[in-house]
Amino acid sequence: MIVGTAGHIDHGKTALLQALTGQAGDQRQEERARGMTIDLGYRYAALGDGDGLTGFIDVPGHERFIHNMLAGAHGIDLVLLVVAADDGVMPQTREHLAIIELLGIPQALVAISKSDRVEPARLAEVQAQVTELLAPGPYASAALFPLSSLSGQGIEPLRQALREAQGRVRQRSVQGGFRLAVDRAFSVSGAGIVVTGTALAGQVEVGDNLLLGAAGKVVRVRGLHAQNQAASQAVAGQRVALNISADRLAVEQVHRGDWLLPSWLHAPSSRVDIELHLLPGETRTFEHFSAVHVHLGTQDVTARVALLEGEKLLAGQRMFAQLLLNAPLQAVHGDRLVLRDQRAQRTLGGGRVLDPFAPSRQRRSEARLRQLQVLCEASTLEQALQALLDTAPGGLDPQRLERQFNRLRESWQLPEHVQVLATRQGQLLFARPQWQALRNQLLARLAQFHQQEPDQLGPDRDRLRRFCALPLERPAFVCLLDELLAEGAISSSGPWLHLPDHEVQLSEADESLWQRLQPRLLAGGFDPPWVRTLAGEEKREEGEVRLLLRKLARLGLLHQVVRDLFYPQVTLQRMAELLLQQAAASPIVQVAAFRDMLGIGRKRSVQILEYFDRIGLTRRVADQRHIRVDSALAQQQARH
Repeated sequence: MIVGTAGHIDHGKTALLQALTGQAGDQRQEERARGMTIDLGYRYAALGDGDGLTGFIDVPGHERFIHNMLAGAHGIDLVLLVVAADDGVMPQTREHLAIIELLGIPQALVAISKSDRVEPARLAEVQAQVTELLAPGPYASAALFPLSSLSGQGIEPLRQALREAQGRVRQRSVQGGFRLAVDRAFSVSGAGIVVTGTALAGQVEVGDNLLLGAAGKVVRVRGLHAQNQAASQAVAGQRVALNISADRLAVEQVHRGDWLLPSWLHAPSSRVDIELHLLPGETRTFEHFSAVHVHLGTQDVTARVALLEGEKLLAGQRMFAQLLLNAPLQAVHGDRLVLRDQRAQRTLGGGRVLDPFAPSRQRRSEARLRQLQVLCEASTLEQALQALLDTAPGGLDPQRLERQFNRLRESWQLPEHVQVLATRQGQLLFARPQWQALRNQLLARLAQFHQQEPDQLGPDRDRLRRFCALPLERPAFVCLLDELLAEGAISSSGPWLHLPDHEVQLSEADESLWQRLQPRLLAGGFDPPWVRTLAGEEKREEGEVRLLLRKLARLGLLHQVVRDLFYPQVTLQRMAELLLQQAAASPIVQVAAFRDMLGIGRKRSVQILEYFDRIGLTRRVADQRHIRVDSALAQQQARH
């Protein structure tokens, strides 16, 4: 069990821990000189015979050191709220209580210190104050222990209560990745760098490799202590000291707020969606895009808060919000955090992390708010998965879910109706009915395209994706399309996609114009007329003629060699035959010989050969051009 203190300055937190553990606190010279705790203090002691060591974290009570108190309060199992009998409830008593409530610390006990200095009436008055203070919150039933740390009066009943609370400690999960928020780093002669912190999840063993800090520097665990005892393994819920090593790692590079994590879990983010709770005692309305300090684990970073359900938040209210962080934050679903004002002078409220990978767009959309509601109500991945799939038409990234919930895929219990889609950029999860709906929608949109463009064979992949406007990224859309093509639900003719029974139908006007243009193109032989010539003869706009010829090129009736020059299919086949005849005599294509065969200019001959390069009949290497015998056109000509 890990116990942390809380309470106003000079209410006897350090003295109480000395009475409980027999170990003196305030070891720093500055703390001894000033007579108060400035930074975190750590002690370990057995609460009774045969009990394992309990970790105690002593936190400063001065308002100037709240950031240190917050760094020590994360991950504790029980808070020991200390209230001096002579002073009673003071400002930091209230603020510390608010913080531990926001952090969701499961158990609390209250020590009424210095009770030997006051009369019984005053002691009863302070006990009533504390009872009234705790009544509205989760610690309303917390036991109160009047005591004196100096005389020892009341210490043993408190120790017994702590021993009983140890049996009620909630076991933390060791299934996920190891998570440790560094609160100290120092160098030990002969050993190297040591970092300490509270293990929030998972387990770690000597020899493991972890990533350190936002930069993700790889470090190796050379040795470890768990609950102040040498061990080969440490698990969530323990105070841990890790002896780490890495290439060119200096103790000055390790800071409070750094995380130690396995590589698969390391994913710092600068946008985090949370459920925000403004403290009931907050006197100011919280405005959209307010600047704050965010405390999570031992991290303290600044951010702006974007309210997602309105422009203002009143005292005691809750609302979904997005943190726009000025430095990356390492968080997982369910993490508790605390917000303080821009000047770090007062605690505003706190919240629970819902999504550490929040979107930058459509963050206030109805679909997104439904997702956040699901994440707010769910405590596990399985509880959230079905509803998340229903609100994620583009599918869910399982790697992101692993990091969001700190759960490797091997431990998931996926429902039968979840489909795992393998794309070129990784896997995606879809609900099977949702995937079928996307298939049906694509087929319906392709049929609609054929109705609107009956004179076209069909769109290419990119145009079809834009036309369908499905909520899919390109890799998922390609998988959907490939699946339909493999089943024969969609056919392809070159790059053009169409339904299997679709036939191109030119409009009457286009059909009539084509019947007049076709003879001219055929009569032109190896030197057909340009678009401008055809348009002039027909007294039509060049754009109209060009559009029709491009449609016919997509149908395979024409070939667009250069922008406004089209060759009929039969003419192109004849030129290919002549080229193959030439290649039979010499493996290298000669431009001059090809030109003489066609009886046209060199420039036109080069344009035709470059077109053959594009369609795969020939291949140009340096200044020479060869026939590609493996090309479909070459094989077709060979059969004839």
